[in-house]
Amino acid sequence: MSGDLSYYAPCTLGLEAVLRGELEALGARDCRELRGGVRFTGDAELGPRACLWLRSAIRVQLELASRRVRDERELHGFVYEQAWERFLDVGGTLAVDASLKSSFLTHSRFAAQLVKDGIVDRFRDRTGRRPDVDTQNPDLPVFLRLHRDEATLYVDLAGRSLHKRGYRQAQHKSPLNEAIAAGLLLATGWDRRSALCDPMCGSGTFLIEAAWLAGDVAPGLGRSFAFERWQDLDRAAWARAFDDAEARAARGLGELPGLCGADRQPGAVALAERAVAQAGLRGRIRIERADVASWRPPVPPALCVVNPPYGARIGERGGDLETSWRDLGTFLHRQVGAVAWVLSGDPELTRHLRLRASRRLPVYNGPIDCRFVRYEIGPASVSEE
Repeated sequence: MSGDLSYYAPCTLGLEAVLRGELEALGARDCRELRGGVRFTGDAELGPRACLWLRSAIRVQLELASRRVRDERELHGFVYEQAWERFLDVGGTLAVDASLKSSFLTHSRFAAQLVKDGIVDRFRDRTGRRPDVDTQNPDLPVFLRLHRDEATLYVDLAGRSLHKRGYRQAQHKSPLNEAIAAGLLLATGWDRRSALCDPMCGSGTFLIEAAWLAGDVAPGLGRSFAFERWQDLDRAAWARAFDDAEARAARGLGELPGLCGADRQPGAVALAERAVAQAGLRGRIRIERADVASWRPPVPPALCVVNPPYGARIGERGGDLETSWRDLGTFLHRQVGAVAWVLSGDPELTRHLRLRASRRLPVYNGPIDCRFVRYEIGPASVSEE
């Protein structure tokens, strides 16, 4: 493939501007924010580099073609005429997903089946054989968007979601998605050199993403991608991009700022320590078992980031939940001169911090409508509530 190609990168709602900034830094052109993602253009090398480097994106999709279709026959023909063999060997595997809105089809699984049939029929007619379907780890993930009978076909370069970095083997009971954590860190404007802490760190996602951000570690270094198995991949260009990322990580991890966290649950601390080791950061992040109200970070933080429980996923709202927020407020009041960003899924809970907010960023944590709230910690920030 040559010339300008059209791409789409979805992300968590609320992080579109962050993702656009990442893409522009990678050299993407014509970036346009949409609800839940960013459209952009670039050359064939940009897609693989985006998979390697994007922190806040969920996927990177290459747009193949778009056409108005009026019935099943036209959709099949539209799919059939695409040159799928440039991506997939007949011995490879594929999977298809679909999104429908105001179209002649009403069932997404049936639409996906029609797309699969079009791809398979092309291979069978040309080779006498057909690729298999693998819904777990396909060589070629295909996506159909059929809105108002305008059909657009995409291939997903990443395969598995980009938030799956590879360092988190077990789930904390209230995990923060890695891509969301990284996007929120980017939204804070952190300088990547100042000390950072998470006083309720859970499985350590904020801390690991912060270390990789400060250390210039590409989040895709520890995993594989679907595009690596495609027929038309420029393997020399990809090898150069990967080698450059490895060299940057080796340089960047030499000097990290003070990164520390705490959690009162021993199970969470154990999960965090395992994840830190799996991320190649053993000895570079300090995690302690401590109650938030009494914890003293070993290095005074310039930035505190925290995702406290807010009742949607851990238990129900009540005295224990409100106490945990009051304890967090006690901790934050001691960090005079620091900036705190707190993710909240319940506006009633933030008043227990007894702090004045200077900014609120709307963002979703999975299905939960949240606010990422900024506080400047100092005598003037204490609320009268």
